Parts: sequence; structure tokens; C-alpha cells
Amino acid sequence: MKKPCFVILMTAILCVSASMVRAQDQASGEKTFKAKCAGCHGAEAAGKPAMKSPPIKGKSADEIQKVISTSAKHSGLKSLTADDVKGLAAYLATLK
Repeated sequence: MKKPCFVILMTAILCVSASMVRAQDQASGEKTFKAKCAGCHGAEAAGKPAMKSPPIKGKSADEIQKVISTSAKHSGLKSLTADDVKGLAAYLATLK
């Protein structure tokens, strides 16, 4: 009886801690977005046609990370750490 309760407790703790880490990633990602991306992609990540900047709202975190790491237009983001990029992508993936 003790073992199943322990397993349930540990699972609950892991779920809560994982959601807290995601929330921290998203919060830091929002800060990075406002500082580094909103100027070209707009405050709502809807893009700016006049600047030929596409919308990034609605993209998956994987798509965003790939574009940041492979696009020459994003060379200014090369100074970001892997965790910064992960947080930025996590935040942007929440925008719908």
C-alpha cells in the first residue's frame, strides 16, 4: 500500500516541477521576445509586412528553434544561450 502511494506522490511532484520549469521558460522567453524580436515581428508576433517580417504566432517551438538557428536574418540572436532560445520558442509557441 505504501509503494503505490509513494509512486503517486512522486509522479505528482514531477508534474508540478515540470510545469514550473515551463512557466519559467515562457516568462524568460517573453522578456527575450520583447527585447530582441518584437521590433521586427510586432508586439503580438503577427509580423510586419512593411518590414517583410513574417508572423511567428502559431508556430511550434521546434519550428521556431530551427528558424532561429538556421536563418541568416537572425544572426543577432546567436548570442543567446540554448536555454534562452528554448525559453523564447516555448513562449512563442503559446501564442495563438
